[in-house]
Amino acid sequence: MARLDCGQDFSDEQVRHIIDETLRAEGCAGRLDVADRRRLGRELFDSIRGLDMLQPLLSDPEITEIMVNGPDRIFLEKNGRLMRWEGHFESRERLMDVIQQIAAGCNRVVNEASPILDARLADGSRVNIVLAPVALNGPILTIRRFPEEGMTLDRLVALGSLNEECRRFLELLVRCRYNIFISGGTGSGKTTFLNALSQAIPPEERIITIEDSAELQLKYAQNLVSLETRNANIEGCVPVTIRDLIRSSLRMRPDRIIVGEVRGAEICELLTAYNSGHAGSMSTGHGNSAADMLLRMETMLLMGMDIPLSAIQRQIASGVDILVHLGRMRDKTRKVLEITEILGYDNARGILTGTLYTFEEDADSTRDRVSGSLKKKGELFHAEKLEAAGLGQRRPDGL
Repeated sequence: MARLDCGQDFSDEQVRHIIDETLRAEGCAGRLDVADRRRLGRELFDSIRGLDMLQPLLSDPEITEIMVNGPDRIFLEKNGRLMRWEGHFESRERLMDVIQQIAAGCNRVVNEASPILDARLADGSRVNIVLAPVALNGPILTIRRFPEEGMTLDRLVALGSLNEECRRFLELLVRCRYNIFISGGTGSGKTTFLNALSQAIPPEERIITIEDSAELQLKYAQNLVSLETRNANIEGCVPVTIRDLIRSSLRMRPDRIIVGEVRGAEICELLTAYNSGHAGSMSTGHGNSAADMLLRMETMLLMGMDIPLSAIQRQIASGVDILVHLGRMRDKTRKVLEITEILGYDNARGILTGTLYTFEEDADSTRDRVSGSLKKKGELFHAEKLEAAGLGQRRPDGL
């Protein structure tokens, strides 16, 4: 550390070279074999340039979640199973060093005055940090990782999350610019599914993504603008919210607007985008079912608009075309559970919906394994966008 602390900007290769030289100078070559020297060199490099002892976990593609509950309690989600890891940080201070390194990497601040932070790593992994005095047994660090190669609808079919018929149906809806809202519980795969679904957007269209912390990976898009919120800090920077970004995006000539997740009053601007000529936009939200998601939308709109409930329901009915609900099953698999069409609004019954597909378990299901498929329950009622796209009344099973 003394050799590195000289005001010079060292590359990763230079740091590795300095570590090797130091190990040789300290006489480790005579006391350690080659394998132990390499291991020690990796640990030193990870502690200086990586995330210390968490770095090997981030290199394991089978690990999807890392949960640090203080320096000596670390849990993993690997292949869908939650387990405790035997490793631990040497001290609370070292864990705080890693947390501050993550915050500095995305130009954000987290401390006792501002103890909660949403951030991301360089590889796109989502990070949540909670410090004392909010976290009593903290510091708490949660890292959610995403597949390096990105999820596709074809892979979702291969994994059993949806069937081929629904894949072609959803691709058709995206190409024909239906407004789609994805709901589900925590860990149900909403962001991953949104990322896969967005790949059906024609690559020449101008897409604007808006997120709290950037997670979407639309590598295929040629005309892409990625926007991310900003928190206020002690240096006087004003916060930039999702509502601000949605309003600004409307002046950026978007063909489609994709909002990573709506949690509150920002849904007002989202529905404004849906209803103001930006067809084909998409977003996600937390909900227990498609019907529950509609109720949550109403509640979020009431938080941001002082208008009658009937007017709010009309806004939702005219803005959202399709609801896709995801769920995490008892065997830890993630599946599309329901695809619902918003049919319109009725003064007496409120928002009208029609179920298009529902997941049903079959006789092969057991307590430890879920078996079943999406069953078709109805036809698409609003075919106007199909006709506008030149597809008329053709159904996805005829493509």
